[in-house]
Amino acid sequence: QAQLVESGGGLVQAGGSLRLSCAISGRGLSIYDMDWYRQAPGKQRELVARIDIHGSTYYADSVKGRFTISRDNGKRTGFLQMSSLKPEDTAVYYCNPKIGAAVSNAEDYWGQGTQVTVSS
Repeated sequence: QAQLVESGGGLVQAGGSLRLSCAISGRGLSIYDMDWYRQAPGKQRELVARIDIHGSTYYADSVKGRFTISRDNGKRTGFLQMSSLKPEDTAVYYCNPKIGAAVSNAEDYWGQGTQVTVSS
């Protein structure tokens, strides 16, 4: 069983930056894809960014050029660096790593969510 701890959210002015972290613990488990999702009030949860075990990345069009996803496999931590933040980035952000003893039995885990609020 893995455990996740998210941190790094907060209140920031438009144009500012925040870095989210997702620390993962769990013996004998590997971390495969790591996604970050967000959910704004009244909206569906949406995929923001993904990084696979090899470091290949994907970004939603709405955050390309402003957000950077990364991971430190040794520290078992994922990061989402958010820059040039806009009010429309306001949402609860969730890390979503796929974790398992092998890729064939990797499961989705969800962080507890961290609030990001961008003021205009």
